[in-house]
Amino acid sequence: MPHPLADAFRATMRRWASGVTVVTAQDGTRRAGMTVSAFFSVTMEPPTVVVSLHEGAETLAHLRRSGAFAVSVLAEGMDAVSGRFAGYGLAPGADRFEGVRTETHATGTPVLADAAAWMDCRVSALHVVGTHVLVLGEVVATAARDDARPLVYADRAYRRLQS
Repeated sequence: MPHPLADAFRATMRRWASGVTVVTAQDGTRRAGMTVSAFFSVTMEPPTVVVSLHEGAETLAHLRRSGAFAVSVLAEGMDAVSGRFAGYGLAPGADRFEGVRTETHATGTPVLADAAAWMDCRVSALHVVGTHVLVLGEVVATAARDDARPLVYADRAYRRLQS
């Protein structure tokens, strides 16, 4: 049974604009990735981020086994990539990475090569909260493109930042 505030909470959170990320993990030769907006930095010393992943997510299973994950901050124009990693229009079991350029860095976890920025992380803690797991990761490698602006999502649509 849904929480009595679920619909009101969902409508409220639609007013929160956020960047769009793809969180990836690799366990041996098997890789998984998903679109995630619940992401933020925690501390600079050591550089640490947190992502919130559904308990049943394949990406979470891979990162639990591998102890690593990556966060790719999507750039403007990557709407289709966001939808792909959210599973829109894909058959069950389809490869979300098909046609998406990736590269690897410190942990060997794939990052999206065309992203505005990326962080390669080692898992430092997992905290179960309701239906989700908060994954804290120490950033072990990172880079950002000076020529890219982030993809923004608010009120169920992609938005552009204005200068």
